[in-house]
Amino acid sequence: MPVPDDLVRAQENAVVEMVQVGPLAQELADRFAAAGHRLYLVGGSVRDALLGRPSHDLDFTTDARPEAIQAVLEGWAEAVWDTGIAFGTVGAVRHGSTVEITTFRADDYDGVSRNPVVAFGDSIVDDLVRRDFTVNAMAVELTAAPHRFVDPHGGLAALATGTLDTPATPQQSFSDDPLRMLRAARFVSQLGFEPAPRVVEAITAMAEQLDRITRERVQVELTKLVMGAHPRRGIELMVDTGMADRVLPEVPAMRLAIDEHMQHKDVYTHSLVVLEQAIERETDGPDLVLRLAALLHDVGKPDTRRKESDGRVSFHHHEVVGAKLVRRRLRELRYPKVVVDEVAQLVFLHLRFHGYSSGEWTDSAVRRYVTDAGPLLERLHKLVRSDCTTRNRRRAAALQRTYDSLEERIVELREREELDAIRPDLDGNEIMRLLAIPPGPQVGKAYKHLLAVRMERGPLTREQAEAELRAWAAEHLS
Repeated sequence: MPVPDDLVRAQENAVVEMVQVGPLAQELADRFAAAGHRLYLVGGSVRDALLGRPSHDLDFTTDARPEAIQAVLEGWAEAVWDTGIAFGTVGAVRHGSTVEITTFRADDYDGVSRNPVVAFGDSIVDDLVRRDFTVNAMAVELTAAPHRFVDPHGGLAALATGTLDTPATPQQSFSDDPLRMLRAARFVSQLGFEPAPRVVEAITAMAEQLDRITRERVQVELTKLVMGAHPRRGIELMVDTGMADRVLPEVPAMRLAIDEHMQHKDVYTHSLVVLEQAIERETDGPDLVLRLAALLHDVGKPDTRRKESDGRVSFHHHEVVGAKLVRRRLRELRYPKVVVDEVAQLVFLHLRFHGYSSGEWTDSAVRRYVTDAGPLLERLHKLVRSDCTTRNRRRAAALQRTYDSLEERIVELREREELDAIRPDLDGNEIMRLLAIPPGPQVGKAYKHLLAVRMERGPLTREQAEAELRAWAAEHLS
């Protein structure tokens, strides 16, 4: 049964009322109207407004060509940049707000790269059909009075049902730009949407086309996915469709390894639970390093899986192997060095606590735990606690109590010593003066020896430190 026109208009008017257009956007629209052009708020700006999500940047589309856009912005914007002008995009800043305005597009793609052969269009409807998903293919015409809602592909209905679908066929959309497949997983994570069956089918058939995308662009989407509200859902979509095999193959590889407790779960599922539990322990918003470490902490298990004589499965030294795999993969994805180093170090250290057992660690072992973790200690606390996924409540409670004991030991030692800044009791200058040696490798070796003594025995008096240094020198410098 067709919907009456007056009801359609009422629904559109209600949507327009939901999209609060600020004075800056209306001011810009008035300038375009005065120049004889149309201006539309479009894409994520409209989607987020309808979802009640904050949107800091504003995206617009227009029938004006790039040169005409620049003319409209002249004298209004505080800054204008044209780095995207070849693709029809002009950016500007006014009163601290960033806007991007793009001429209607009607591009063609070569099917090899993700770079389009740019062609400008004349229709908002034709422009919207080339966008990635229907929830991003809605627009509000600001140069109309009253404002007009434009939704030719059912984006509002998809938004209401939480469905992720494409304006064109998924095959055409993903062939044009394979990155859209990874973006689908990102939106599943960020917005909690469910991909339409035809979208899942197309991604599964076309996942290998992600190889056309640069690692830098893949990393950006993966990071947004991991930092989303529902990263487990996004990761599961990547694994189930084969995208993870092209982007993060160590994750689906974990499905092959049953965990050491021989419970009915694989390491992959365990890692997803650890990720969720780590997120619950975040205190200052999403933490990329903690989330990546939680997801990847057991990636060394498939390569270290062994069946012991008693029938149990072991994964000896999987933390060492895992840290190497993590470092290699994150480098390949072009993550910043600090992220690579910190995630790899957390993976390397995540099993160290299990040597604590019933609390028999010496003060020296506690010092090493703190020193090796360094500024990652609080994240390590969260990761280790999150790594407990046993269904045995008694065992889980015992593990948490044991870690409580370790944290209490750390606090006690911190009160007695400067744990977070452990240094040898003599610095390099004092070593050179006491041993009468010039700068060089011998000074470094002496420094490392004194640091090891400091870790083992705690703070030394001045006399003890000098005696230790002279004893070492007598053995190694004579």
